[in-house]
Amino acid sequence: MLKVGTDIVDIKRIEKSAQRESFIRRVYSEAEQALFSKKKNPYPTMAGNWAAKESFAKALGTGVEGFSLSEVEILRDDMGAPYIRLCGNAKGIADEMGLAFSVSISHTDDLATAVVIAFPKED
Repeated sequence: MLKVGTDIVDIKRIEKSAQRESFIRRVYSEAEQALFSKKKNPYPTMAGNWAAKESFAKALGTGVEGFSLSEVEILRDDMGAPYIRLCGNAKGIADEMGLAFSVSISHTDDLATAVVIAFPKED
């Protein structure tokens, strides 16, 4: 069975939250923070990653329960396409449920949105 999660967020809201180091450490992994540091304006990417993390939790069906958002890494491949890398409890929950994930992120000047599809992991 496929499960879908989607989220939309105001980029300025994430920009305001990102002024607090505690927010960044709680939500984003070191690998994500390294990605943001390469951007002239990191806030659209940060907002897209936030939307993807929220979408992941919705597709998982648990909400953000039993894992930290920083355990759901939203990274980019060599072509710039986003992908999800899980660690810690988030990985354990997804593995126990037998799920793999696909993510798509988009943004305008003001909003970022993401869609995550959860599907059965192939053995």
